[in-house]
Amino acid sequence: MQVISSKDNEQIKAIRKLKEKKYRDETNRYIVEGIKLVREAIEEKADIKMIVICEDCEEESLKNAKSPNSHIEQGLLYEIAKYECIYVTQKIFNLLSEVQTPQGILAVVEKGDNSENINYSEDIILVLDGIQDPGNLGTILRTADSANLKQIIISENTADPYSPKVVRSTMGAIFRINIIRSNNLIQTLQTIKKHKFEVIATSLETSESIYDIKYNKKVIVIGNEANGVSKEILDIADKKVKIPMLGKTESLNASVAAGILIYEYVRGKI
Repeated sequence: MQVISSKDNEQIKAIRKLKEKKYRDETNRYIVEGIKLVREAIEEKADIKMIVICEDCEEESLKNAKSPNSHIEQGLLYEIAKYECIYVTQKIFNLLSEVQTPQGILAVVEKGDNSENINYSEDIILVLDGIQDPGNLGTILRTADSANLKQIIISENTADPYSPKVVRSTMGAIFRINIIRSNNLIQTLQTIKKHKFEVIATSLETSESIYDIKYNKKVIVIGNEANGVSKEILDIADKKVKIPMLGKTESLNASVAAGILIYEYVRGKI
């Protein structure tokens, strides 16, 4: 078994480039790191192009996987063996990793077709207008997945959903949600409205509550952390709603607001 120890190796250079959005877009690939995410990628039948294992730290970081009492992890190792694997030194793995204490395993995954065709059969469509924080974006994707939403539309100026921090924050939801990036969100929303959806935008400048609407055939727009939903979208929104608050805080974190709205939809489904 060959262990790669040079940072000038062509495969290593190609993987390192995937830390940058430019190369993720060019290659249509991204990195998932850690035992849980690699397992989820396999279970969700993601298009895994390569698995990288840290040879130096394999025994420690994957010791549970090697344990004869850990059937799940033994199964994971069996599944990993079906893919192209490369082994690297700990020094090289640290160059590829984005975490402080890497578990010694990562995978290069194809983004998939990421179909731009919107599914109009769902009750609600979640739209993100300029979400910038990767942690917020990842949390929103994870929350949407928990409500069994299968798609999400993001504006051109929203953070890259395939950045390492977002991918980690999704906890596997990245494999189950079709992420549609809109180059013209106004135009996209106008098209959705033609399919008899109402656009609901969060805003502090309204007296209407999120509890005043029925969540069927609705587009829910969550705005930028600092500036909220853009004026252009507010202008075409069918309704503006806010989350009632009893305290002095005037606004909520974007991922918290999204979670409240998503679960108001869930509440109506159970």
